[in-house]
Amino acid sequence: MTVAAILKHKGHDVATVEPTQTVEKVVQVLEARRIGAVVVCDPAEQMLGILSERDIVHALAANGVRALEMTAGQLMTRALKTASPRTTVAEAMTMMTAGRFRHLPVVEHGALVGLVSIGDVVKARIMQQETEVDGLRAYVSGAA
Repeated sequence: MTVAAILKHKGHDVATVEPTQTVEKVVQVLEARRIGAVVVCDPAEQMLGILSERDIVHALAANGVRALEMTAGQLMTRALKTASPRTTVAEAMTMMTAGRFRHLPVVEHGALVGLVSIGDVVKARIMQQETEVDGLRAYVSGAA
């Protein structure tokens, strides 16, 4: 199973913000959409970074309420790891686990085409394993 299969089910919509957006506004986007991260893009839709709930919590711990006045560009993670639609679920899980991050932008031909979370990847992996188990059960039942 690939990341493309996850996006086919989940959709390709990605919440993006500009780097000048205040953290207060980003928090409102996260809450309204019930998501854990936004991709920070310039006006030409080029990815600059990603800003997650975790980034915001760290900023709040370090700066207090002043963190809400900071911008997405100031807090975003710039060193992005990305996947392609052809990335396997196992590869995505390995990347996310090794890198200790929970959101993976999906890029094709230089364009952002989706975002998968660790929850999306784990759910897909469980579905994949259930399918394998069902296949083995059918094989054993037919062979007996």
